[in-house]
Amino acid sequence: MTRWFAIPLWQRVVAALILGIIVGRIWGPGAENIKIVGDVFVASIKMLVVPLIFFSLVSGVAAIGDLRKLGRVGGRAMLLFVVTGQIAVWLGLWLGTVFGPGLGVDTSAIQMGVTPPPNDTTWRDMVMSIIPQSPVQVMADVAVLPLIVFSLLIGIGILMSGEDGAPVQKIFDSGSVVMQKVTAVVMELTPFGVFALMSWVAGTLGFDALYALAKLVGLNYLGCFLIIFVMYSGMIKFLARLPVIHFYRGIVDAMAVSYSTASSNATLPVTLRCAERNLGVSNSVASFVISLGATINMNGTAMYLGLATLFGAQVFGVDLTWGQYFLISILGTLGAIGAAGIPGAGLIMMALVFGAVGVPLETIAFVAGVDRIMDMMRTVTNVSGDAAVAVTVASMTGEIDREEMISADDV
Repeated sequence: MTRWFAIPLWQRVVAALILGIIVGRIWGPGAENIKIVGDVFVASIKMLVVPLIFFSLVSGVAAIGDLRKLGRVGGRAMLLFVVTGQIAVWLGLWLGTVFGPGLGVDTSAIQMGVTPPPNDTTWRDMVMSIIPQSPVQVMADVAVLPLIVFSLLIGIGILMSGEDGAPVQKIFDSGSVVMQKVTAVVMELTPFGVFALMSWVAGTLGFDALYALAKLVGLNYLGCFLIIFVMYSGMIKFLARLPVIHFYRGIVDAMAVSYSTASSNATLPVTLRCAERNLGVSNSVASFVISLGATINMNGTAMYLGLATLFGAQVFGVDLTWGQYFLISILGTLGAIGAAGIPGAGLIMMALVFGAVGVPLETIAFVAGVDRIMDMMRTVTNVSGDAAVAVTVASMTGEIDREEMISADDV
């Protein structure tokens, strides 16, 4: 048992992932019998999302110390979220236009998934939905965006209260520490959950669907790789002015867990630990930026929405104008922001983008069979982006221990 815990978490996760794929291919559809283990793991870690975001965000905002500093940290983070999101959408549109993944694809060979109902939500409804009319109901429904708004307001209220708010701040600081400890316990289930989930995916997803959509899957991975290793590397090197290799070594745990679970929310505890322990980001900046980014910083999803829209347009012969390209770029960014940090959330947001530019919703059913394979890589992109923005903002505001980041991987 001691030898098991001596192995780094990411190594145990990667080994479980590889073993799960092998077992799944051998076992076939019967691997669904052990999916319950993965379901228990995901349910256990989702249990942490609401209290972790609530305590971490409030504690993080309050720990910033003053409203001016909050403006510096929050303003830089939001600017990076929006700019990188736009770049990601246009990258997806470029990949779809240049490589034409939907041209000449035979849809008859694909097992169609279930088409989500059209999204009738207007922009007014989207704005109103982020206002928490009942914080208790928001927490019960795991409505993350209004939960973030409420948490930010509580943190700002503590800052404005000064010394009178200090006792309340201590409660949230203690709650944040307790949740980190609970998280450490739950994270030990990761290798077992990953093994079960990957066995199920490998055993039930046939190669025929993957072969027919190989071009789309490949472009999805290519786009994610470009975002991670070009855009994020540029941020770390030129904005944060830090060694790129140490950044990736520091977030390898989060990347491994995010790929296997395909959930930004499920990976949130690991991302927080990596940012603070391996990258030297201060607790206040890490808690604020990463908790916020886990919901609204979805660059992988934004890229995919642009790519998938072009794919659907090509499959069904829909000609798109430049004006529609710009509309896709805006809706893709908003859709990525509104997407929940759970597996398959991108499928739901497709309806918002497709409906606006006339791409048939049948496209969603077309890609549903292989979405999980692509979703895992998109989640790695989203989680890596959260860490990259946190490091960049921390470096800009002097809230990072550079020596700790460089030496963490040598310990």
